[in-house]
Amino acid sequence: MMKKIMILAVLALLALGGQAKVRLPHILCNNMVLQQNTQVRLWGWAKGGSQISVTTSWNTAKLTTKADRDGRWMLKVQTPEASYTPQTIKFDDGDGAVELSNVLMGEVWVCAGQSNMEMPMKGFGNCPVEGYNEEVIAARDYRGIHYVKIPSEMRVNPQDDAQCEWKEIDASTIGEASATGYFFAQTVNRALDVPVGLIMANKGGTRVESWLTKENLEKYTNEPTDSAGIVNFKPEWDYHRALLWGNGTFNPILNYTVKGILYYQGCSNVGDPGNQYSERMKILVDQWRKQFALGEIPFYFVEIAPYHYDNVDGDQGARLREQQYRASTLIPNSGLVCTNDLVYPYEKTQIHPAQKRQVGQRLAYLALNKTYGMTAVGCQSPSFKDMKIVGDVVHIHVNNDLGAINRFEDIQGFELAGEDRVFHPAKAEHFWQPGGGYWDDTIRLTSSEVKNPVAVRYCFKNFQIGNLKNAAGLPLFPFRTDEW
Repeated sequence: MMKKIMILAVLALLALGGQAKVRLPHILCNNMVLQQNTQVRLWGWAKGGSQISVTTSWNTAKLTTKADRDGRWMLKVQTPEASYTPQTIKFDDGDGAVELSNVLMGEVWVCAGQSNMEMPMKGFGNCPVEGYNEEVIAARDYRGIHYVKIPSEMRVNPQDDAQCEWKEIDASTIGEASATGYFFAQTVNRALDVPVGLIMANKGGTRVESWLTKENLEKYTNEPTDSAGIVNFKPEWDYHRALLWGNGTFNPILNYTVKGILYYQGCSNVGDPGNQYSERMKILVDQWRKQFALGEIPFYFVEIAPYHYDNVDGDQGARLREQQYRASTLIPNSGLVCTNDLVYPYEKTQIHPAQKRQVGQRLAYLALNKTYGMTAVGCQSPSFKDMKIVGDVVHIHVNNDLGAINRFEDIQGFELAGEDRVFHPAKAEHFWQPGGGYWDDTIRLTSSEVKNPVAVRYCFKNFQIGNLKNAAGLPLFPFRTDEW
């Protein structure tokens, strides 16, 4: 009997010791990448009032902090410059230590949004990623690319932790990495020769409202935020729900110190009225920047790709792209990637186009130019600047041609309309006239069916592929000059 009591006492002590031992959120674990050359936040839980010490392999100084009455603690640690040399971090509250290994210093980016960001290198069912096999074979050529996938979960209340782990990219792990995120990391890794960490916090099918906080939803939308309202609201798909995905999938990463956010979302908001989407995009970015408390961190996002939306000639998708472009003008320190050329003609009904390499690369071009100062990298797509109508001819200028356009003839995607508001395909060609003044270098548009044109559209349909690009090979943003 006494022996049994002693065993129970030992087990109880062990249990108490386990509870007292410092605990870290799952995102702080082996193989993680910390943002270089900055004060990074480290946090966790311990016995209320206990002192926690943190020792790093790159600095002999011991840092200490005290857990509050609820056992929560946080401190900041200065990180060194980027390196492929593995580091360690030891946490100790006096009742038990936790040591993390293979920690790298590099550049850390969040991969947020819906399914085209979530889409892994191995693809979805019937949705392959172009070049997958080659990338599996080449994975060994890239050192220091690590990722962590936050489970996609709905929660009524904001969560502080999520079951996840950092993984190093190799042939066995590359398949689960976000394809868009991985190709971004590849390009940054090659250009800067530093480790890159990707935090994948996304969910297929989600709307912009899915990631807004309760406070913002109540202030700016009519979405239900109370438990009863959430239960009674029954959308066609759970992934269309507001609030819950942000609480469960995004909130657990907000203490992590990151460089910026990559975002690919929008398909589930097609059909939104007026400027609602662009306004809510700005609200979301403001919210995330405030929550991360890292200042005006870069926000680079992706235009939704051409897709039929049940009618290839409709314009619901085009209007959402227009809202994304508007958002890029409203959100400071942001950039938008054009994807008008990144679908094949046979992908009209494919919501997950296969060409993810170019999407990730274009996001990287924005980061390299605007965030890392590599100004020689062309990063911005051309956009409509102005037009002049001379009889039955329309001349247009574009911004950001970077000194050249990619073709003089067979330019596809333009349409003209007269007062009847009926658009017809236009013949488009480069026009240059020596000594012609301001209009000596333009795109010249004509249509035999439109004698007195008043409006121009370029790829302003759900599914229409253009072919006009600038000197960096970046495609012209779809646009319209009318407000019909």
